Amino acid sequence: MFAPLQNDTFLRALLRQPTDYTPIWLMRQAGRYLPEYNATRARAGSFMGLATDPGYATEVTLQPLERFPLDAAILFSDILTVPDAMGLGLSFAAGEGPRFAHPLRDEAAVAALEVPDLAKLRYVFDAVTSIRRALQGRVPLIGFSGSPWTLACYMVEGGGSDDYRLVKSMLYRRPDLMHRILTVNADAVAAYLNAQIDAGAQAVMIFDSWGGVLADGAFQSFSLAYTERVLKQLKPEHEGQRIPRIVFTKGGGAWLEAIAALDTDAVGVDWTVNLGHARARVGHRVALQGNLDPAVLFAEPDQIRAEAEKALDSFGPLRNPDGSHAGHIFNLGHGISQFTPPESVAVLVDAVHRHSRTLRSAL
Repeated sequence: MFAPLQNDTFLRALLRQPTDYTPIWLMRQAGRYLPEYNATRARAGSFMGLATDPGYATEVTLQPLERFPLDAAILFSDILTVPDAMGLGLSFAAGEGPRFAHPLRDEAAVAALEVPDLAKLRYVFDAVTSIRRALQGRVPLIGFSGSPWTLACYMVEGGGSDDYRLVKSMLYRRPDLMHRILTVNADAVAAYLNAQIDAGAQAVMIFDSWGGVLADGAFQSFSLAYTERVLKQLKPEHEGQRIPRIVFTKGGGAWLEAIAALDTDAVGVDWTVNLGHARARVGHRVALQGNLDPAVLFAEPDQIRAEAEKALDSFGPLRNPDGSHAGHIFNLGHGISQFTPPESVAVLVDAVHRHSRTLRSAL
């Protein structure tokens, strides 16, 4: 059904197998920093018009790959498609973030919540298949979802938040309601990711974007436990091919050992974490993904190269003391800024590929 994969470097790094260089992709690599993305979004009429049309989603997913020799594509979609399919009424106002018309604010709303009919998300699965075909085997395709906790933040707050007052109030006042939301979310996310795998995703990533706002103890109970519930339900392979998993908790550096103990192949880390220190803490259990500060891309080319090389060097030897391979996927510590010059991305990708090849040639 799909063309053979020509560049499997990303998948090999995820599985901690030898690679010729360190692969790189960027969170939000298809986005507003690219003028061609903005042109396509204007044609689509809105963000949701873009995200819900498989043709447009395919077009913007491939746009960064036309500019840069990235080692993976990631489905163009939004983490809030799942709660939208639950009937919460997602919208994006111009110049503002996402908003839900029907946030979860009372016991009745929480009781009525249920795993959505996946037919309501057919446009996502059609986009996955369309993108996979359009890639023609160039690089692997990543599917993704928000974590149960991150989705719950938006679902209770009704949108983004600076203080997470509403969702944390529910967590502490009515933990029973929060656990009910998270259970439904976890089962919905698992079904959603499995459907993406069936449609053609070759790896999947769980974005726990707001796990880091939780207190120690609360993180384990209300975020980590439900990410684990998702992972336990995911298909380990599809049509004979292993489907690697990545878990990324922004602000999760304090809990690296616990995250790495999940049934995941890789752990994403943000720019507050030293890669070498992270590697020492998680041992040989997982690959690491990360972790350049996105603001580095506002620097001059020589500085971008120097920071990329510093991050690669900080990861340390490519082999562990027992001779096994240590997997590293280069990425930013969070999503790329819409104000990033595309030329800076070109410098970064070239620097990562060049320096990581040099490190291997020195062995």
